[in-house]
Amino acid sequence: MRGLFITGTDTGVGKTWVTAMVARHLDQQGVRVGAYKPTASGSQDGRWADVDVLREAIGGGFPEERICPQRFDAPLAPPEAARLENREIDSELLRSGALWWSDQVDTLLVEGVGGLLCPLTESETIADLAADLGWPIVIVARNALGTINHTLLTIDVARRRGLNISGVVLNQPDPPDSHDCSLDTNAGAIGRLGNVEILGHVAYGGRDLLPPDGTATIDWLAVTDHRP
Repeated sequence: MRGLFITGTDTGVGKTWVTAMVARHLDQQGVRVGAYKPTASGSQDGRWADVDVLREAIGGGFPEERICPQRFDAPLAPPEAARLENREIDSELLRSGALWWSDQVDTLLVEGVGGLLCPLTESETIADLAADLGWPIVIVARNALGTINHTLLTIDVARRRGLNISGVVLNQPDPPDSHDCSLDTNAGAIGRLGNVEILGHVAYGGRDLLPPDGTATIDWLAVTDHRP
């Protein structure tokens, strides 16, 4: 089973939106694709929106308990949300939950929580899980003023932890500010200063993840095969 770990520079940058797009691209290429979010926090009316989006993106054929086995109501970091419910994050399940997919799909997309240093258990971060799984990572960054710093910090953390960075996707989760001139320069600066590939960008409200040259598709199987 191939795998790709999709992380972000922060919470709310559009990781789920991008993960769903990648899943649909792979499905269109005839790839059996799964989606796994090891834990989710913040429910609304007993539902977790991220889990619903991921389940729909892979065709709705897998139970939500496999897509996200550990879910909590409070919109907090997982160990804090678990504590409010007198529960603990199951560290073993974080990993075995991903391995369950090995005989179900060809490629598994793992979506992290928050950024790489977001607490995952009392002693682990998202970066620890990404390192244990060993798959290449894609960094989703907010395309807005300030993203250069946030993205370069994430790249630095990833490399210090020995993670294999496939590239960066710039996403616009919020309506663009007409006065924000950085929208046209962020990609170039991040690619140059971070020595990293800019895989593509998503416009606000867009359903297409386009590479920088404007061509129609990104070869996501090649991204999963990335070697440093």
